[in-house]
Amino acid sequence: MEYLYYPGCSLHAAGKGYDESLLAVFRALGVPLRELDGWNCCGATAYMSVDELKAFALAARNLALAEQECKSRDVCLVAPCSACYLVLTKVQHRLNEYDQIRRPIVEALRNAGLTYHGDIRVRHPLDVLVNDVGVEKVCEGVTAPLEGLKVACYYGCQVVRPYASFDDQYDPTTMDELLRAVGAEVVDWPLKARCCGGTLTGTVEEVGQRLSYILLKEAKERGADAIATCCPLCQFNLECYQTQIARRFGNGIGMPVAYFTQLLGRAMGIGDRELGLHRSFVPLEVSAV
Repeated sequence: MEYLYYPGCSLHAAGKGYDESLLAVFRALGVPLRELDGWNCCGATAYMSVDELKAFALAARNLALAEQECKSRDVCLVAPCSACYLVLTKVQHRLNEYDQIRRPIVEALRNAGLTYHGDIRVRHPLDVLVNDVGVEKVCEGVTAPLEGLKVACYYGCQVVRPYASFDDQYDPTTMDELLRAVGAEVVDWPLKARCCGGTLTGTVEEVGQRLSYILLKEAKERGADAIATCCPLCQFNLECYQTQIARRFGNGIGMPVAYFTQLLGRAMGIGDRELGLHRSFVPLEVSAV
């Protein structure tokens, strides 16, 4: 199996810690990730509301580039960002299912010197780690188990909905399984796939912050020492707005919010700087692990 890496815009910017920890964990597991050459923004979800066909073409270019770069059909395009994963998966479904969408996009790609045959599989790192690498292999690399750390695993909306290709739409468990295997105590909570507020934190602040506050408060009440997530926007909302949330709702929670790959990396004995943990606003204290 060959894995091409599609970091998307967030992982080279605000989500840099996700990029660093993901690459470090995959290196430690001996799973090579090769960044897709010449990739462009997937358009995220906002582009769909502006011009859906152009948004599909923008994202489809990445799929065509991946096909062009790899001659083998046993290739996966790994997209860690939940929005990127959703958009690329959605585009692939639309191209494969609707000829009226496929024809103009294939023509647009052809005009750019690209072709699309539908051979690339879009995958999420959780899917790759659990179903390809395997939990047992991940456990073999553990040198510093996360014993004593209580974690609330937060998946967010997009990674399991509407395309539940590797996990349950309403009660996903892949992240739980991985973190439990490396020694963490996974907190049972019902909000693991509830919206964090998304871009509402920057548009309708009171609504966006309230949605994030509900998640933080519930995780704290369930006894979590930290929240683990797999989405750059979720991580940003839950961590970076905690000061404003405390001011608005009169409840300072002080909850560390880490990428699941950062927690896996720490269990594997990888240094905090290599995992991007030095970038955290709310630090995950060493004493908590």
